Amino acid sequence: MTHVVTVLEAHVPPDRAADLQAAYAAAKGPLPRGLVRSTLLQDANDPTSWRIETVWQSHEAVAAVRLAGRPRGFQIFEAAGTAPSLSMFTAIAELAPSEGAA
Repeated sequence: MTHVVTVLEAHVPPDRAADLQAAYAAAKGPLPRGLVRSTLLQDANDPTSWRIETVWQSHEAVAAVRLAGRPRGFQIFEAAGTAPSLSMFTAIAELAPSEGAA
């Protein structure tokens, strides 16, 4: 199965970073069908640069979320007073350690 990765990215003023983190933490309610995992990231070199990277089961799962209304990731950034840009990628290959590997 081909996964899809969406990346929402925006600059968040330092005084709004706590708002972003709180909105992300509050999003733990029922998650959309097809969501594999989501990660909130802060750039190590530019603390105002934030991303939400989300892995989806398929393009259809992403389309269903978009049809259902304003996606939660956009709402999370909006809670911090900013509008993110969206990039979408098709996962072509993955590497992961095998079970039991250190």
